[in-house]
Amino acid sequence: MLRPWQISLSQRIDAARSEPVYMQIIQAVIRDIESGRLTSGSYLPSSRELAAGLGVNRKTVVLAYEDLIAQGWLSSAGTRGTMVSTALPDPASTVAPEGSEASGQAEYRFIPGPEHPLALPEGRGVKLDEGAPDGRLFPVELLSRAYRGAAQRLTRANGLQYRDPRGAPALRESVAAMLKSQRGLPVTADNICITRGSQNSIFLAASLLIRPGDAVIVEELTYEPAVAAFAARGAKIVPVGLDHDGICLEDVEAACRRNRVAAVFVTPHHQFPTTVALRPERRLRLLDLARQFGFAVIEDDYDHEFHFASQPLLPMAAYAPGRVIYAGSLSKLLLPALRIGYIAAPVEVIEALAHIVSLVDGMGNTLTEHAAAELIDSGELSRHARKVRQIYAGRRTAFAQVLDDTLGDRVKYEMPPGGLAFWLRFASDEILDRIEAGAAGAGLRFASSRSFQTRADAPRGLRIGFASLDEREARGALEALRQLLD
Repeated sequence: MLRPWQISLSQRIDAARSEPVYMQIIQAVIRDIESGRLTSGSYLPSSRELAAGLGVNRKTVVLAYEDLIAQGWLSSAGTRGTMVSTALPDPASTVAPEGSEASGQAEYRFIPGPEHPLALPEGRGVKLDEGAPDGRLFPVELLSRAYRGAAQRLTRANGLQYRDPRGAPALRESVAAMLKSQRGLPVTADNICITRGSQNSIFLAASLLIRPGDAVIVEELTYEPAVAAFAARGAKIVPVGLDHDGICLEDVEAACRRNRVAAVFVTPHHQFPTTVALRPERRLRLLDLARQFGFAVIEDDYDHEFHFASQPLLPMAAYAPGRVIYAGSLSKLLLPALRIGYIAAPVEVIEALAHIVSLVDGMGNTLTEHAAAELIDSGELSRHARKVRQIYAGRRTAFAQVLDDTLGDRVKYEMPPGGLAFWLRFASDEILDRIEAGAAGAGLRFASSRSFQTRADAPRGLRIGFASLDEREARGALEALRQLLD
């Protein structure tokens, strides 16, 4: 006849589970010791008896007992059998009732996550991103060759060890040369810190700049993960106005007079989400306010490479490097999954950032960074950029045409001068509510219009990426959107 403990254990062991049975036995015994169901010094059934009760091979139980003895949970009492180790303390928790399992829920205090995720919702349906590249266009052969070459060189040089938290020297040199020649930044490798993408850059900058009581100024429509990063560091978020020429500087100055501002976050090249460019006169005025009030401008230049209407404006970091923390990424040129971003800043700022990196990460991904440096130095990245720029320019034009064909005057938009997304506006918030409520049923997934707002009265719209969709895919998605309007 089975003992009560054996009955309880048999109810929790399931050979159909993917986890090995011996591991299930080990975990169940440990849970019973921790909960007080098995007490210090109590004897367990023999391996033969327990195996018969559980309907498993005796060797499975022997293996579990041996592991538990080796770990110190059980001890062998020779001919008397196997017992719970007498060295274990009495459990602090109340004895769990028979048949109960550990809940798996946290029994400690922690800061909960937000009510809705920052990433686009998962699930079925067409994913309308906010301006991602088409990963299908990057040649897998080039990436494989770059990784293989980097691995061989690093192995010969014993280079796959812990190293500088600022990033692989080869990639820092390559990024500095690219920024100097193509964007006019007065930088060397000492001004560069490699990061795990632009979001990591923003969080590192927030960690460096924000102290208790500080404020960060953001536009009334902006990049939600950046706002979340500033808030996570304890910043007071101060929204300001935004119009067709970019951030409203009168609002910025007024906010600076009311708050201790640590930073102003902007996406001046192609404002996120509206795609407007910050006019030169406003750039100069913003930099003047930075000097006057002593805040840093965090310039997120997330897709500088893709400007179609004219020559791209130089980043503010090109002519005011002492007032700007410049965040960029190779994700749009390479692949988002590679997670390569960078920060350009004064040397003393980069050294301070390196300390923060050493606390949270230690170092980046040496192999990936060297592979990326190889792609830059060989010219493959530039060739790929020229090719996809033409493809994306064509998709931008085609997307506008499909918008006109499918939605007509139901949607308002302006052809974006650059970037990889459109900002779509509708006649009323009620229409947007209807679109968003019916999106899942129509097989569509996209970021909520409210996710871009930093204050409730900010205008609403949808940011829809065009670069990752070919014309057939774009037409299908927009026809589904039209059905929601119908």
